[in-house]
Amino acid sequence: MPSAEDTSVHQQPSVVPPTRQDEIAAAGSELIGGPAGRWARFGSGPLTPVRVIVLVTIGMFALGMVQKIPCYDWAWFRGTSSQYTHACYSDIPHLYVGRGFADGLVPYVDRLTGDMAYLEYPVLTGLFMQVASWLTLTPSSDPVQQREQMYWMVNAGMLMICAVILAVCVARTHRRRPWDGLLVALAPALALTATINWDLLAVALTAGAMLMWSRGRNLFFGVLIGLATAAKLYPVLLLGPLLVLCWRAGRWREYGSAFLGAAAAWLLVNLPVMAYAPEGWKKFYTFSQERQIDYGSFWLIITQRTGRPIDVGTVNTASVLLMIVLCAGIAGLGLTARRRPRFAQLAFLVVAAFILTNKVYSPQYVLWLIPLAALARPRWRDFLIWQACEVMYFLGIWFYLAYTTSGDKHQGLPQEGYQVAIALHLLGTLYLCALIVRDILRPDRDPVRRDGSDDPSGGVLDGAPDRSAPLLRVRSQPARHEAPAVEGPRVEWGTPGRAVSD
Repeated sequence: MPSAEDTSVHQQPSVVPPTRQDEIAAAGSELIGGPAGRWARFGSGPLTPVRVIVLVTIGMFALGMVQKIPCYDWAWFRGTSSQYTHACYSDIPHLYVGRGFADGLVPYVDRLTGDMAYLEYPVLTGLFMQVASWLTLTPSSDPVQQREQMYWMVNAGMLMICAVILAVCVARTHRRRPWDGLLVALAPALALTATINWDLLAVALTAGAMLMWSRGRNLFFGVLIGLATAAKLYPVLLLGPLLVLCWRAGRWREYGSAFLGAAAAWLLVNLPVMAYAPEGWKKFYTFSQERQIDYGSFWLIITQRTGRPIDVGTVNTASVLLMIVLCAGIAGLGLTARRRPRFAQLAFLVVAAFILTNKVYSPQYVLWLIPLAALARPRWRDFLIWQACEVMYFLGIWFYLAYTTSGDKHQGLPQEGYQVAIALHLLGTLYLCALIVRDILRPDRDPVRRDGSDDPSGGVLDGAPDRSAPLLRVRSQPARHEAPAVEGPRVEWGTPGRAVSD
């Protein structure tokens, strides 16, 4: 029987086989032939790593759709509690009616009835929702339930394409580590949360941007980051870590190209709506500012434990200040570490900081971190520990909502149990952050750098001279057990060939 990694065609011998470096990957590979042996030959067979990852992604996405069957059949349409007890809630069918798509209203232009005057999503996400509405080819005379089901199915098909693009981009970002894309494809949280909302659009665009940067296409990186920011706010945060790394490497022209591309793409998408329907356009931003403390945040734990509500203005100010402090710490880490961190590492940290300080954590927000985690810390043990925490939170929020909506039955998880689920989510994210910070301070512990690589996703930063930050007077001496930085992609971080035991 062929080994688990003897499945590629035209594969370069320099590809890193994960079963030789990762104990969990080696154990899991026993299901399909076992680890690659000493004499394994790569390059035979029709299944390249990317093709395998695409198939696995589609399979896992389909399993996630199967998990939504109780809601698709009836729970979305018969009261509120059932969709929570079956943990299959989705915003998509509800907003088809609630945001006027079922009535043919134009997002941002036509005023809505109810508590939301206009669509509260960024422009590119609104366009995605509108296109799905156009593709929902059911007559207006059909029952609303049937039209909602079809709308969810159309969106699921479009989001599956986004998931495949996401997995492929991650697999190709690190040229020598394509199998890291399996972390994305097999992520339980991806299957469970992919069709809750439309976040996968921004996540796929961000993954595409990371791929473009890794290939030195800086302008295209900026364009995709701008488009991703037009779909969800968080991708703009990646420009911060990139500034720190380009400053340290002296790559100002490349950063300027990326920044201008991002600004131009964002304006190109937003300006027409901003000019024609300013009230509808700004709804996303005013809604984000006015939104009260919501599910999943540590702010909610504080208010529930103390029994004292916190003014939304105070929370907004405190969240911004905390985010500034954390970003300053991440920038300081990036500038003062003895070796320049990898782009994916700082990107994960800054997005995680945004998630941890935010006043709301919807279960699908985990999608923001999945590709960054696969690039920043591609170790199956750590990834699965974090994913287990996120799955527990996924179950926790739905069972808590079931408890609060089931009346005297109290079916589900009480408030104290939900607080434990929030704590697990926070601790799981902090666990990965701590490991990534350690990898930055100890490059010999970094799974990506253990073979001598510098920054495979860094594009122009990969192998670039590692200059000191003059304002912070960074020491230029190499750390103990590390060789001086050299031009080119090879750097001696630790003992080549020795497995990382953590």
